[in-house]
Amino acid sequence: MPKVSQQHLDARRAQIVEAAARCFARQGFHATTVQDVLRESGLSTGAVYRYFRSKGDLVSAVAEQSVAAAVPRLAEVLLADPVPAPADAIAGVVAAIDPFAAEDAALRMAVQVWAEALRDDDLGALARSGYRRVRGLFVNYAERAVVAGLLPAGTDTVAAGQVYFGLVPGFILQRLLLADVDPASYANGLRAVLAGS
Repeated sequence: MPKVSQQHLDARRAQIVEAAARCFARQGFHATTVQDVLRESGLSTGAVYRYFRSKGDLVSAVAEQSVAAAVPRLAEVLLADPVPAPADAIAGVVAAIDPFAAEDAALRMAVQVWAEALRDDDLGALARSGYRRVRGLFVNYAERAVVAGLLPAGTDTVAAGQVYFGLVPGFILQRLLLADVDPASYANGLRAVLAGS
């Protein structure tokens, strides 16, 4: 029997994760069955269970992929040189992850992950690790903004990073649930708030 290459194994696993993500985005975690994922992926039960023991493992893999996909998009904005002004940085971040502009359903998945992470300890640990990494980008941005003179000397950059990071879920929820905010209007609102402070 010919040996299967690691590249083939990785591609098959990615195929399953992408199929699960599409199902979860359409139906939610709880309504999606492994059978749904099998149909979506076009693979056999054995092929899926070779990589994932349970639907919970699939949820974790999709969640991990969603966070991992966001990191380079956020880093491109937050680590830009020269350092963008705070409102421009947030505008760039929300534009980079705008769920209506994105081709995938990663942000719909993010909202489900937030809810599921509150009841599933393993997923909670995974989410905390991923979101700490993401929040670290905002802390790094705040540190660079202080050096660039965009934030006052002596700014608590950890606290500033927490606040900047907190603006992103606010945008995501309003964008998905209300659909009456977009990256440009959100950035304009932030500029107005910062100018009045």
